[in-house]
Amino acid sequence: MRVFRSPEEIPEGFGPSVVTIGNFDGLHIGHRQILRRVISISHEQYTDLTAAVLTFDPHPARVLAPERAPRLITTISQKLRRFEDEGVEATLLLPFSLEFAKISPEEFAGRILSDALRARVVLVGEDFRFGYKQSGDIETLRTLGNTLGFDVEAMPAILSGGQRASSTAIRSLVADGRVSKACRMLTLPFALEGPVVRGYGIGSKQTVPTLNLAAENELLPKNGVYVTRTRDQNTQAEWRSITNVGFRPTFEGRELTVETFLLDPPIEAAPARIEVDFLAFVRDERKFETPEALKTQILRDVGAASRFHRRIARMRVG
Repeated sequence: MRVFRSPEEIPEGFGPSVVTIGNFDGLHIGHRQILRRVISISHEQYTDLTAAVLTFDPHPARVLAPERAPRLITTISQKLRRFEDEGVEATLLLPFSLEFAKISPEEFAGRILSDALRARVVLVGEDFRFGYKQSGDIETLRTLGNTLGFDVEAMPAILSGGQRASSTAIRSLVADGRVSKACRMLTLPFALEGPVVRGYGIGSKQTVPTLNLAAENELLPKNGVYVTRTRDQNTQAEWRSITNVGFRPTFEGRELTVETFLLDPPIEAAPARIEVDFLAFVRDERKFETPEALKTQILRDVGAASRFHRRIARMRVG
């Protein structure tokens, strides 16, 4: 997948394209429906179209209303990997600024969609708004498309478990620790990624050794213990794991940590970067009277996580 970080980076001769526009934070089931429709159009209806996404960095709310900006579910690198996994061929990661926020719907459609991306079809959600002060809507886009030579298709909202699939709903679920339900709406587990950093050495001396993740994601699940799956981002090796998010109250910790214990055979050297998939909530974090009591509880948690992973393995085989 080609990634462009400004319209000027798009080469001469790019496209023509079918484009979808949005923030796509989390890339939930509704987003994936839109991307699959983009791929379908590019491969079936118009075989010469490039499947493209136009998204923004930073999130527009971070610029326009920073006090109300959401904590993002995915990092930019996670989002781009998921675009590519879905079959997207090109992404314009458009820098969002106060200056860009002032462009008119006409300039956005003409300079970005028509001139830079050479759009022939544009797919958006049914509540799509664009241009200065969100003055443009679907009908505005259709009118501009008639002039500029592209069709517009609006995609309806998707329900998951009777609830509208949205990034806002997923943020609420993750913040409440309901990662299993978030997984159903995302169609993939909620995941944190980042480098493995040196911890305080308490786990290896007094409880169990862990990998300490410096999460790059803005959104973290509520403090507690989770069944997880850990992946080395360099080698793609995977391990069953259990992860604690919290402050290590038994040891009077003051910094939030994400500590992962691998259930599979130990590794020779810690990976440099990992991604941790959160599969199920086990229990709240709490303070124990002694490190020994904590270690006993961790071993119980490990047993619960092992049983969970075995059930998942049986379901896959079945």
